[in-house]
Amino acid sequence: MDLLNTLVDKGLRRETPTRAEALAVLATTDDELLDVVAAAGKVRRHWFGRRVKLNYLVNLKSGLCPEDCSYCSQRLGSKADILKYTWLKPDEASRAAAAGLAGGAKRVCLVASGRGPTDRDVDRVSDTIKAIKEQNEDVEVCACLGLLSDGQAERLREAGADAYNHNLNTSESTYGEITTTHTYADRVDTVRKAHAAGLSACSGLIAGMGETDEDLVDVVFSLRELDPDSVPVNFLIPFEGTPLAKEWNLTPQRCLRILAMVRFVCPDVEVRIAGGREVHLRTMQPLALHLANSIFLGDYLTSEGQAGKADLEMIADAGFEVEGAGEVTLPEHRTGGGCGSHEGSGCGSHEGGGVCGTVSASASAPAASADEPRPDLVAVRRRGAGTDLAPNA
Repeated sequence: MDLLNTLVDKGLRRETPTRAEALAVLATTDDELLDVVAAAGKVRRHWFGRRVKLNYLVNLKSGLCPEDCSYCSQRLGSKADILKYTWLKPDEASRAAAAGLAGGAKRVCLVASGRGPTDRDVDRVSDTIKAIKEQNEDVEVCACLGLLSDGQAERLREAGADAYNHNLNTSESTYGEITTTHTYADRVDTVRKAHAAGLSACSGLIAGMGETDEDLVDVVFSLRELDPDSVPVNFLIPFEGTPLAKEWNLTPQRCLRILAMVRFVCPDVEVRIAGGREVHLRTMQPLALHLANSIFLGDYLTSEGQAGKADLEMIADAGFEVEGAGEVTLPEHRTGGGCGSHEGSGCGSHEGGGVCGTVSASASAPAASADEPRPDLVAVRRRGAGTDLAPNA
């Protein structure tokens, strides 16, 4: 297929595809899917080989968020029956992180619900970062605390944070339809604050909330301009008790096309399969490893993932290997401090970090047939942080 040959050539040169080319990837048929995966896989292997980076989430504070993001089980007014607890103490968070590190994770992502941290919250997280790094000197720590105020990114960096996550979630044109308590511009500003402070920027999206193909391409091109080092791709987990509980718009094939499109637009960036992979990719998860070079190990913020042991077996069975603590994730041209740069414009999880789109069908291609709802696959997290039960890692 001429399209795929063109996209592979561009990906190996770090050249941006056209919007039409990105849309064409999303419009490919199921008969063409393996060709799409093979092509994007060439780009993935060129920049990242067969390494898979493992990341581990620690939910520092769960639920009771004042923001109204429609997708989120922790949102204002959510009736989802999730765990609710206030800030974990640094030693509690460090013990939770240790489980993921023992399972092979090299990055710990510290997440807290809320609009954004107070200065006292930054002190809490700083103490937690120090506690984790005292036990695991080489671990990468990413903070995800919401909207940042001036100076907070610098304080997190001084405390030892390596990265900051704040997802764009969906296109700018549809953002107001899914959140009214903050703006798309607020999110962009926080990513820029993190980047300017010398933190590795992490920013991604959530797919499956009724958005159009154009919305998906818009947000991925916006991410390329922001130049994060890592791009988490979340797939909506339709929690009962949230406004998007009935949004079951994804098939495994649709998820693979989305991941392939992200890889072509962001060829040399850490593309991470984040929340929802077990719910929507299901038995097709191993194919997704040919597109993404990073996953979360174990559970997510408020939902349970597949067993950590199953994650490790899946990686090995698919012919991939877990990236070691001493290995550098990003290609050399991106590791000169911060995010590096691209020729042309730059490019670059978690469940609860994304947002929905609109409910209209794509203008460029027929909408993918809706997946059969699988609420049986949405398991509310009842173990790990905030409980007395052992974590999944």
